[in-house]
Amino acid sequence: MSLFTADQLVAHAVGDYILQSDWMADNKTKQHFAAAVHAITYMLPFALITQNPAALAAICGTHFVIDRYRLARFVVWLKNGPVERVRFQPERADDVPFPYSAMAFWRWRIVPVTATGYPDSKPPFLAVWLLIIADNILHVICNALAIRWFA
Repeated sequence: MSLFTADQLVAHAVGDYILQSDWMADNKTKQHFAAAVHAITYMLPFALITQNPAALAAICGTHFVIDRYRLARFVVWLKNGPVERVRFQPERADDVPFPYSAMAFWRWRIVPVTATGYPDSKPPFLAVWLLIIADNILHVICNALAIRWFA
């Protein structure tokens, strides 16, 4: 049995795009209630694939968490490297590390998480679409695992 079936992909598309209202899309990352309503309606097409309550609960629950907290942006952020190397510019001679080494003038800093997980230098339209793709892949993986494990 394949982990990813056409039925599962169609159920995902119907639940996430056909059944999701504009209100749900606008509010699911801001309100628990909107995210819950969306997760429940998202789960409905999966009832045609499996009637197992544990699988349906896992599909609904993972969808709620991924959408409510926009987890895909953290996956993207981690993928792109959450730290960057920045040049350390000493202001005074006393700030020069001893013993001197070239590496002493580099520091690491955590890159802040943006709305899409991509740096602000990425064109906004591209960052949004890449985030949507990552989000969809996360959902499809969670759904496939729920159906495989519980059904």
